Amino acid sequence: MDVPKEQITALLDNALFNSAQLLGSFLVSSSTVNAETSPHLKAENLILLGDALFREREYRRAIHTYKQALQYYKIIPKQNSTSSRSSLTASNRSSSPNSFNISAINENEVKFKIASCHFALSETKVALVEMEGIPSKARNLQMSLLMAKLYRNTKHIRGAVTCYRECLRQCPCVIEAIIALAELGASAKDIISLFPQTPNRGGRAQFDHSDSSRWLQRYVEAQCCIASNDYKGGLELFAELLQRFPNNTHILLEMAKVEAIIGKYDEAIMNFEKVRSIDPYVVTYMDEYAMLLKLKSDYSKLNKLVHDLLSIDPTRPEVFVALSVLWEKKDERGALSYVEKSIKIDDRHIPGYIMKGNLLLSLKRPEAAVMAFRGAQELRADLRSYQGLVQSYLAFSKVKDALYAAREAMKAMPQSAKALKLVGDVHASNSGGREKAKKFYESALRLEPGYLGAALALAELHVIEGRNGDAVSLLKRYLKDWADDSLHVKLAQVFAATNMFPDSLSHYQSALRINPQNEDAKKGLERLEKQMKGVDPDAPEEEEENEVEDADAEQEETELL
Repeated sequence: MDVPKEQITALLDNALFNSAQLLGSFLVSSSTVNAETSPHLKAENLILLGDALFREREYRRAIHTYKQALQYYKIIPKQNSTSSRSSLTASNRSSSPNSFNISAINENEVKFKIASCHFALSETKVALVEMEGIPSKARNLQMSLLMAKLYRNTKHIRGAVTCYRECLRQCPCVIEAIIALAELGASAKDIISLFPQTPNRGGRAQFDHSDSSRWLQRYVEAQCCIASNDYKGGLELFAELLQRFPNNTHILLEMAKVEAIIGKYDEAIMNFEKVRSIDPYVVTYMDEYAMLLKLKSDYSKLNKLVHDLLSIDPTRPEVFVALSVLWEKKDERGALSYVEKSIKIDDRHIPGYIMKGNLLLSLKRPEAAVMAFRGAQELRADLRSYQGLVQSYLAFSKVKDALYAAREAMKAMPQSAKALKLVGDVHASNSGGREKAKKFYESALRLEPGYLGAALALAELHVIEGRNGDAVSLLKRYLKDWADDSLHVKLAQVFAATNMFPDSLSHYQSALRINPQNEDAKKGLERLEKQMKGVDPDAPEEEEENEVEDADAEQEETELL
């Protein structure tokens, strides 16, 4: 043979895929291999070339090459194939290249490789067809995991669960299978029962309950808590794991993500920053971090984060969501195009849908925002998707739909003060429901006394109903523990409404000291200054009128010229 197969195999083993691909072209075109007399050799050579193309991410060419290999496999003389078909999946190669032993070709492996190419090209249904051609008993761990992902992506939940379970039976440390099963509703007990058992002296199989494996059980419990919206329980378990595995970036990221969802923004930012100090090249969940930096108006850090992410890997969906967050202040439509790009890259990336929904709300397109938040919810319902749905429905007066979404959140998270507040928000949207809203806000505060969002909403309700004193006393209680700009803005607004201008001024200034970019504080302060001068803040400004007149005059002059 002109080109020894061992050479291309060595290149593949050493990750020299481009050289392997170039050498493979010589291998498959060699005149010494006759396709009619040695179809098995031709098939083997094509598979090696396909492997090189796959590694080079030339997936279309790889698919074409693998399919050619299968065609040659099918024309192997019947007298040889019938006797050796049963050994198709064997791994031992024949020492003689002319023996027609086809054990070197594993048809199921080739189908798996074709499916993997389709999956990389986001051609889920075609990939699934290929994988379903592999008998379930012939699937290895890799095949089972791909099958699970394909079933999940095509919403065949029962099939996905079966395949994920099979992965854990083969290996308990397939972390993505643990996370997926938790998200699909499996209990911690059910997942742990799948782990391979260690036989004891009596011959009976028992799970290894030693301290060395207990951390994995705790990890399963933590993921199941998060998936069932028991955020508090999940965070406690992750904190316990962090004591055993200090500076574990995965656990820190999981904690930060949950803290961001439930509104513990300072803790989430601290954990994200800790991750970046340990490993500055992490991209996972960095779009969540970007959203928090924008919330805190820390644009210098946000700018640096986006710059760093672009230099690490500009093809990841997280990068485009982060770009969208950065761009929102300058151009909301431009930001929307970035977030749509992130969804195009990965249509299962939840922060992309959350960001898209929020942008559409800002652009006064609540009906489209509903679709975005629904997209997030179909992938995994969390507090933010429920909050987005409620806000979107209220924005175009679909009160019944908003109430249904809020109640769904309350059912999913019965111990969540945030869910109770959502129901209160819906009732507060009309004058007839304010008393109910008050009860829900008070219930939320009983459940979580430090929940500032519920306190601000209740204070707003007091102001609407003319109980300014109650609003002030409620908000002042939170000043001791919260250095929050929104709290100072709300107090300033209440004081301004009761003509207590010095107090209002003081709180607006406090808000701007905490967050110089707070737009509500800036506008409120501007309005307050007019009130203090005895000027009606709602009256049109003379300068604006003059500017319009000047513009008209300039237009007339242009026409005359």
